[in-house]
Amino acid sequence: MLVLDANILIRAVLGSRVVSLLRHYSPRVEFLAPDTAFQEAREHLPAILAARGVAVDPAMAMLELVSCLVKAVDPETYSLCSTSARERIAQRDEDDWPVVAVALTFDCPIWTEDTDFFGCGVATWTTDRVELFLAQAAEWKQ
Repeated sequence: MLVLDANILIRAVLGSRVVSLLRHYSPRVEFLAPDTAFQEAREHLPAILAARGVAVDPAMAMLELVSCLVKAVDPETYSLCSTSARERIAQRDEDDWPVVAVALTFDCPIWTEDTDFFGCGVATWTTDRVELFLAQAAEWKQ
């Protein structure tokens, strides 16, 4: 299992690397994201797309495709870890606590490009290195 931050969901829409990894590993690795990560991506994507001159509708359709590969986790599932998650991320960006809470709930690492997660006590992977984790996790599943 691997928890995705909103910035990875946004990268999935804007590029090809993230979607390629999700498609390749989704049969053997479970991808999770708090529901708030999808909300954040939907909120920020229109402005990002406008700044890049990218059409909104196809990009939002891509986000929906990504939601088929990444399971949205509802707050009731990760609420028991909310206090610990808030404490761990409070000095950085408290709005990111749901990502930490999902990682704590499922005892798995976070895939992010956001350095706010570094030092929160949960393993983090960046896109340039995440395939090392994914390949090993896929082997364990076999």
